[in-house]
Amino acid sequence: MRILLVEDDRNLGQATAEGLRDNYAIDWVMSAEEAEDAMATIDYALIVLDINLPGKSGLELLADLRMDKQQIPVLLLTARDAVYHRVEGLNAGADDYLVKPFDLDELLARCGALIRRSAGHGEPVIAHKDLRYEISTGHLQRGDKVIVLSARERTIFDCLIRNVGRVFSKEKIMEHVYDWSNEDIESNTIEVHISALRRKLGKDLIKTVRGVGYMIEP
Repeated sequence: MRILLVEDDRNLGQATAEGLRDNYAIDWVMSAEEAEDAMATIDYALIVLDINLPGKSGLELLADLRMDKQQIPVLLLTARDAVYHRVEGLNAGADDYLVKPFDLDELLARCGALIRRSAGHGEPVIAHKDLRYEISTGHLQRGDKVIVLSARERTIFDCLIRNVGRVFSKEKIMEHVYDWSNEDIESNTIEVHISALRRKLGKDLIKTVRGVGYMIEP
């Protein structure tokens, strides 16, 4: 899953991006205008949005998103701890709210919960046929067998298992799992990871739709 982090504090932004990157692909920008440019070309699973931004505020960006009927989940970050400001953010269309300074584990938990709900998976476990996948921890079983995935294999599997029955092109998978920090990506990278997933999960799980992409069948 790919997240857009909008935070103008350089130290906090870098630390937050690095902390989230263990679980997600993260694009970090420092203004609302940069965020709008990023969203024009990339479909994000979640926006983590600071309220106090230079120029256009986070609340103004949020209001514009909701005015345009964009339903992407938004988690607001702010140093303001007054109840009024929390209510203001939620009324503007935010899905959740976290006051600085925050604990990274809490941020990860809230991000995971928002992404699950937006994808129609309110529960923390996805069950599909003989598979059980714990979204927050990455714990995966097929039948009685525990399957250990690498970080990149997990992000690709996560993308497919959240969208059972939907075909993803190689380019779309790359968009979901690689962020701007990944500059050198080989043309066959996705194929290599899909092959590794099939070795671990069985050849029957991930189907190739020739000329289109990959999917997990319903």
